[in-house]
Amino acid sequence: MSKGKILVIDDEDIVLISCKRALLPEGFEVKTAQNGIEGLKMIEEERFDLVFTDLKMPDIDGIEVLRIIKQRWPETGVIIITGYQTVDSAVKAIKLGAYDYIEKPFTPDGIINAVNSALEERKKEAGNR
Repeated sequence: MSKGKILVIDDEDIVLISCKRALLPEGFEVKTAQNGIEGLKMIEEERFDLVFTDLKMPDIDGIEVLRIIKQRWPETGVIIITGYQTVDSAVKAIKLGAYDYIEKPFTPDGIINAVNSALEERKKEAGNR
């Protein structure tokens, strides 16, 4: 049985592969999308417990992906991943409802810890509703 369904949205194959390598052995179901539009279409078709989305992508950026997810599927957790960290973008992401903001390059343990923390927080929020 899966510990949770995770979608990773990033335009870099190495990030998609790295996330899968880190999370699949931990018991998570992991799907990937190479851009924001593809990722949002996938969320339309099936629900995910958590979405990792890159901040900078060619079609729509991670902040817009976050905004859409929080409007349409507020129960879905979102973590922003980026190689272009700025204080402004981090503050904006957190204010819009992101659980975390992770800088590239990240470690497998960093991803696993972020997922576990976000899913635990999500359970607490569901319990409070």
